[in-house]
Amino acid sequence: MGMTDPIADMLTRIRNGMKAEKKWVDVPASKLKRELARILAEEHFIDKFNFVEDKKQGELRIFLRYDREEKPMIRGIQRVSKPGLRRFSQARDLPRVQNGLGIAVISTSSGVMTDRDARKKGVGGEIICYVW
Repeated sequence: MGMTDPIADMLTRIRNGMKAEKKWVDVPASKLKRELARILAEEHFIDKFNFVEDKKQGELRIFLRYDREEKPMIRGIQRVSKPGLRRFSQARDLPRVQNGLGIAVISTSSGVMTDRDARKKGVGGEIICYVW
């Protein structure tokens, strides 16, 4: 069975990596995943990410982040829009995650951004995932 949802796979690898207290996880790279990792880093959910060259599409090495008590910075990460059921939202209807403590990652016509930025810019788009 082929992988139908590479983004869900990436989120699962991050979730599992944090459960296993790993320093980093590797994910097959794509433009969208790179943007997703950029946002997670900007929002301080992960430390950083690197692009690792391989003979195929390359990998993203995502360095996981923990607090002083070694608890993962990502308490929850959830796929919203799935290949079988795409979820879109207009700017004014964008969801608030955990009363604004979390973020929704939105793929808009002006790039991938947080729900906060999308609201500011007044753009809607596809709700990729929630992170809190």
